[in-house]
This record gives sequence, C-alpha cells and structure tokens, in this order.
Amino acid sequence: MNETHLSNGSDEEWMRFALELAQRAFREGEVPVGAVAIKNGLVIGQGYNRKEADNDPTAHAEIIALKQAASMLDNWRLVGVTLYSTLEPCPMCAGAMVQARLSRLVYGARDIRFGADGSVVDLLNTNQFNHIVDVERGILASESASMLQAFFRKIRE
Repeated sequence: MNETHLSNGSDEEWMRFALELAQRAFREGEVPVGAVAIKNGLVIGQGYNRKEADNDPTAHAEIIALKQAASMLDNWRLVGVTLYSTLEPCPMCAGAMVQARLSRLVYGARDIRFGADGSVVDLLNTNQFNHIVDVERGILASESASMLQAFFRKIRE
C-alpha cells in the first residue's frame, strides 16, 4: 500500500477518500461502501465492499481496512487509529471495531436496516464492553447516501 497523506487531513478530506473507494465498489457492482484507516495522518488500511467478488460475507469495506491496518501496525490493537467509512457500520463491523480497540470512527450515512451505531442496535457506545469507540456521525452523509441510492436504483432497473 502506498502511503497517502492529505494536505490538512480533515475529516471531510479523509471521507472524500473513502467515497472514492466506495465509487470503485460501485463500478465493480458491489454495494458502494468505502473505508480508510488513518494513524498519524497516514493511510494504514483501506477497503471497499468485495462480498460479491470474493464470495465472502465478511468482505465489508471496514473489515478489509481494519485487517490492513492491523497488519501494517503488526498489532491487532488499533489504538490511535481513526476509521472513516461512508456508511454506519453493521453489527459485524462494529463488533470488530470494539474488539480492535479502535480509537475513533467517522462515518457518513446512517444505515436504517443494519446500523449498529444506534440506527438498529448500538454496539459502539455501550458500557457492557471494555472499550467504547469515539464516533463522529454524518460527515458527507448526503454524498454517501446519494451513491447508495444510485446503486440500488441501478440494480432495480
């Protein structure tokens, strides 16, 4: 993976990078979700949905990015890492974030069908686990939601 560093590394800039990854998923016929893991201003993991291509129910953008980040750090604990995702995580991805001790999650659109940050269940902000992920919601939400809507509109045609 080549190192990517953005000019000021704002949440919006990193989310735009995640949206580019989601666009790749869209072009490949996958649900357009992209995710990028950042530590100290550098990309240490990135992914986009690959469930169809890999025939793998766990090949979500967030899982791919988390795995790459852990590999890059040579540590499963992702302390000090921020994950940017275009969509609210599902229970599997949210559980992986808690297990990884992810410091921060920033995401775009809510997921009213599978969302695990309060839309359906809340796995990221419960005192029942030994770790709580700091969450920033709604960054470039309309862009993320628009891409998802366009994808599902295309599927229905």
